[in-house]
Amino acid sequence: MSRVFNKKLLSFLLSIIVGALIWNLAPPKGVTTQAMHMFAIFIFTVIGIILRPVPIGTFAFIGLVLTAATKTLNFEEAFSGFVHPIVWLIVIAFFISRGFIKTGLGERIAYLIIKYLGKSTLGMGYGMILTDLVLAPAIPSVTARVGGIIYPIVNSLARAFGSEPYSHPRRLGSFLIKAVFQGSIITSGMFLTSMAGNPLIADIAGGMGININWGSWALAASVPGLVCLGVIPLFLYKAYPPEVKETPNARSFAEEKLKEMGKIRVHEWIMILSFLFLVTLWILGPFISMAAVIAALIGLVILLLTSVLTWDDVVKEKGAWDTLMWFATLIMMATYLNKLGLTTWFSGFIQGHVQGFPWFVAFIILTLVYFYSHYFFASIVAHIGSMYSAFLVLMVALGAPPMISALTLGFFSNLMGGITHYGCGPAPIFFGSGYVKITSWWKFGLYASLINILIYFTVGSGWWRLLGHL
Repeated sequence: MSRVFNKKLLSFLLSIIVGALIWNLAPPKGVTTQAMHMFAIFIFTVIGIILRPVPIGTFAFIGLVLTAATKTLNFEEAFSGFVHPIVWLIVIAFFISRGFIKTGLGERIAYLIIKYLGKSTLGMGYGMILTDLVLAPAIPSVTARVGGIIYPIVNSLARAFGSEPYSHPRRLGSFLIKAVFQGSIITSGMFLTSMAGNPLIADIAGGMGININWGSWALAASVPGLVCLGVIPLFLYKAYPPEVKETPNARSFAEEKLKEMGKIRVHEWIMILSFLFLVTLWILGPFISMAAVIAALIGLVILLLTSVLTWDDVVKEKGAWDTLMWFATLIMMATYLNKLGLTTWFSGFIQGHVQGFPWFVAFIILTLVYFYSHYFFASIVAHIGSMYSAFLVLMVALGAPPMISALTLGFFSNLMGGITHYGCGPAPIFFGSGYVKITSWWKFGLYASLINILIYFTVGSGWWRLLGHL
């Protein structure tokens, strides 16, 4: 107990020391003292979020209070993130995702897919990934989606075929765990609303004049994402093969579960129709002048009025309110670092030192550095908050196409979560199942990352050229 306490205390002290050092640095020429103080609080908050001496919401709140208490920003400015539409979009999406879990619709979709695709182990893997893909646009918390809905089913399937973590893990469980996890980090990057950090990316890019909406994100990610979803499970099937190749009992297993669930209930139908209506509004939003957050509010109201969700469900959705705190704080800090001119100064500083460097070479190097620096992060959102803005500014300053730079860094912000057993929310859950040894997890995480990067650089760039981004 004392060892854990000492580690948390040291983490907290490190955050304070680094923040204090930056606070007391003399601002470089072209940077105001206010901007330097904002940067110090930002770095203090990011380090705290990475090291987590206290819960992420608590540390974000500390950073928020420091911003106002030190008069770096006034109260209205410090709390401006809480009225940001992107923040509420992701919070409302959490509430809507509760509908999928509460009604059992997410679980039903998974068993239906297993029923038709689960005749082989590979088909079962694809089936679970397809389930994740269907749920991804509506459930922004990849931990809730994959850890709360997909993982329990994968675990049940493995055990149903006699594959236990410490007894025949390679029979079925190891492959399914690894394939479904790697699939989840791909699906998380395919929609603006499929991972909590994606709206933050869109907001940072928007602050630089790069407009990314729900439709443009999904369209740009569709082709390279689908190719990755097709290739990665097949690669793992060959390189990390399950002992059981055919699973004829999977169909009967799924049928039994569906029989237990019974016919589709009224609330499930309402959930289906509401979800389809919501996605339609998101797609048509730019053409009918409806903001994504307004569409999300309409969807939530429908679920509340039809009693699919109750107000108690909304109040008790801890993940949503926790996200509201740290997400609003990070968006506020990122916004004011830009408004106070720090990102502009950084852009000019870097541009002056790398003038003449070919943009496409810089683009590749910077994306790879951004990607693999995630070995040092235990939070994707913390990584985005601390590095996305700076790398995007640098790429654009070197002459890279702004939209391609913003989107590529956005997609990679999700894909990088698959390289370690701690790099994103679902990683500890899947790794903690005990089916995959840490050496295999890191090895195949690296291999999968290289395949994903290659596909996005080749297939992705070709698709983006067709879309007119290149």
